[in-house]
Amino acid sequence: MSETLTTDSVKKILPFILATAIFMQMLDSTILNTSLPSIAKELGESPLNMQNAIISYVLTLALFMPVSGFLADKFGTKKVFIFSLIFFSLGSLLCSMAHNLTELVIARVVQGVGGSLMTPVGKLALIKAFDKNELLKAMNYAIIPALIGPVLGPLVGGYIVDYLSWHWIFLINLPIGILGIVLSIKYMPNYKSPIIDFDLKGFLIFGLASLLLSTSLELFGNAKNMTPVLLVFLLGFLMLYFYYKHAKKDNNPIFPLNLFQVRTFRVGVLGNLATRLGISSIPLLVPLMIQIAYGQSAFTSGWIVAPMALTSMFGKSAVIQILDRFGYRSTLMVNTFIIGLIICCLAIPDVHNSIYWFVPLLLLLGFFNSIQFTSMNTISIADLRNYQTSSGNSLVAVNQQLAMGFGIAFGLIVLKIFEGDTKFINNEVHNAFRYTFLVVGFLTIISGLVFRRLNFRDGDNMKSV
Repeated sequence: MSETLTTDSVKKILPFILATAIFMQMLDSTILNTSLPSIAKELGESPLNMQNAIISYVLTLALFMPVSGFLADKFGTKKVFIFSLIFFSLGSLLCSMAHNLTELVIARVVQGVGGSLMTPVGKLALIKAFDKNELLKAMNYAIIPALIGPVLGPLVGGYIVDYLSWHWIFLINLPIGILGIVLSIKYMPNYKSPIIDFDLKGFLIFGLASLLLSTSLELFGNAKNMTPVLLVFLLGFLMLYFYYKHAKKDNNPIFPLNLFQVRTFRVGVLGNLATRLGISSIPLLVPLMIQIAYGQSAFTSGWIVAPMALTSMFGKSAVIQILDRFGYRSTLMVNTFIIGLIICCLAIPDVHNSIYWFVPLLLLLGFFNSIQFTSMNTISIADLRNYQTSSGNSLVAVNQQLAMGFGIAFGLIVLKIFEGDTKFINNEVHNAFRYTFLVVGFLTIISGLVFRRLNFRDGDNMKSV
């Protein structure tokens, strides 16, 4: 493997470069969450039908992330990362120029192509630049500055749609993208591997499986006839089976099956998928509830949600000490239960209570979410060999995006089901949100059982020394 020399200056700047990429993505998603009702109104759409603008982006990430490891190994982490920043910035510009939902969805797909390479390639460079006993600190350092995005996102997004124009929420990415490009040109190492072939067949089969499974969930929320939806869902699983058969025969599959022989990787991936199915919809459901059920402005909903990101920073600062003391197994099992309980508690205040009852709950949720995501992501790569790093890192990223897409779709499906039963919710739309929180919260609590598969000593090689 040809590598550029990892100097002290590169090690100092590299986490910041990755933080720039994550910052853009986090800022973009959190701005969109709080701005969605206002964008829907201007485009003549229902807020609950605007999930296409989010899911199209998440799905594009999941579809193209599998190729990120190959492209980085073939052309170098530096070239691919810079290309991804350019494409993400271009997609942001196109989003700001959209005149209807269809144009916005297309622009989000362009944005997603850039995002699908940006974060996984940046993380791959970080993984290769740092030793395993340094990696948790380096990744933590990369994520802490990026958490400013979720703090600013709801506030800036709310201010822009209330006082300016929603188009500006995408234009904010442009100066950040330019900064990332300039820093990458000077400091991003250009790691390569001598890959001579690409598993195109496996990529297409896995991509089609992801597309079918995501589409089935999206159709489920609007379908009156469930037969086509179930057919699409079954076809998605059939494609996964075809990929399994293909990967057993192929000498260089895009995602080798031997990754799943690593127990910590297997549990980390499954745990990510299970827990994010409940957690991922909350950053979208809460701003929707505050604006739709409580009739508050986007800016007000931004103030309610933004503190959640502040406590995420404290979570990132505390996670190393927590993992060193309690280990990954105990931390993830207990932490998942706490998160599920907090989500259920979001159902307690009714529409006559002050919206500020949600602030302490969201503060706690931000703290424990931060611990959860860092722990799941690091345990997934804890025991991977060097030759498994690229494909394993890509699959973790793909799984994370699919889980987020599934979680958003699932949360909105449950909300629509409750909203449609006016008798059950007593004609109070807020009750639909409350019952939705109970469902996704209970699902999150149950998902914590996945981490029982971990051993008490798992992840010891990732602990600080």
